[in-house]
Amino acid sequence: MRNRYLDLLRAAAIARVVVYHLFGWPWLALLLPAMGIMFALAGSLTAASLDRRSAARVVGSRLRRLLPPLWLLGLIVVPAMIYAGWAGQEGGDRPWSWKLALWVLPLGDPPGSSEGIDAWEPLWYIRAYLWFVLLSPLLYLAYKKVSWAAVAAPIVLIAVLDKTGFSLPFGRADAAMWDFATYGACWIAGFAHHDGRLHRIRPGLVAAAAAVLGVAALYWLHGHAGEDGYDLNDVPEAQALWSLAFVLVALRWRPDMTWLSYAGPLDRTVNLLNARAVTIYLWHNIAIAAIWPVLTLVAMDDLGSLEGPVSLGATVALTAVAVLAFGWVEDLAARRRPRLWPASASPVPADHSSAPAGAHAAPDDRPPAHRPAPVQPPVQARREAPAEEPAVSWFGSGPDRE
Repeated sequence: MRNRYLDLLRAAAIARVVVYHLFGWPWLALLLPAMGIMFALAGSLTAASLDRRSAARVVGSRLRRLLPPLWLLGLIVVPAMIYAGWAGQEGGDRPWSWKLALWVLPLGDPPGSSEGIDAWEPLWYIRAYLWFVLLSPLLYLAYKKVSWAAVAAPIVLIAVLDKTGFSLPFGRADAAMWDFATYGACWIAGFAHHDGRLHRIRPGLVAAAAAVLGVAALYWLHGHAGEDGYDLNDVPEAQALWSLAFVLVALRWRPDMTWLSYAGPLDRTVNLLNARAVTIYLWHNIAIAAIWPVLTLVAMDDLGSLEGPVSLGATVALTAVAVLAFGWVEDLAARRRPRLWPASASPVPADHSSAPAGAHAAPDDRPPAHRPAPVQPPVQARREAPAEEPAVSWFGSGPDRE
């Protein structure tokens, strides 16, 4: 059975990334550190898979679900960038080099033209996620050996990098190292969520640890403000600490989520965002870049006070078009029946309101012959239930590297 709380967290993070990239409000990164949440959720799901299957099968399954949506994006935007004059641009990567293969297997950031930056810059997340997946068998083994020390290791690494100024000779490799240091603690904290170690810690102790990490993050952020002011996405040290603090609290909490099944529109939205996480991530930046050309075309480029709401509505509409046009690839990659709009409502839980408190959880002492057969959901409902997990943990990017 799906964990609806994790689904809600993932959906909120996806929505937050889109809004952040549209408006650029720095406080959103403090309110909801979306990237840390998504890496933590992915770490938890990956650990669950590693407990059930071999490392080779887990890695292969993740790659199969992750790469086809990227390939489809590349088949569209790479020819478009070449047609628009990528080969003649000054500076940056050239199209006709080995780096073009990174659109097939993004061990490094796939290249692109300066005009196509909205299409390729967010792909740092795909690259980071890929490396976390490839390293997860070793990371999970280390976590089982040293427990919470494995969670702390990326924080120690980022402190060492900051103090020594060490960097790798190649820009793409150096970026991958910093992304691991920034979000590695969140990914491994996902392991602790999966095996229950996080839940065995008293809530007060988790809150205290999160408070210490959060204060340290704000202290560092105050002394190292980036170009856009106090934005976590400009300060990886603060991002690492704040994201881990938020993840520890968010994943330690176990709220009752039965209410979500009764909130029809919200429930369907959560299902859609989870089922199309990769598509939304890959295409929402392009949708944002297309807003003003589209509004200019329809003579709606002078909006005054309505600019914000109209921009948000246009972003949602254009991203929805991308979901309809390209989202089916996620279904094929996951070996599911392709669907245009996978937003079906979740089954409503059985009503226990008339039963005495705890009655529905009590053991049934009747002989097996007298027990009612377990109620199964209809075949169609089971077929259309959301997949066990999304193709990636989702989130963000953009010019500010979220």
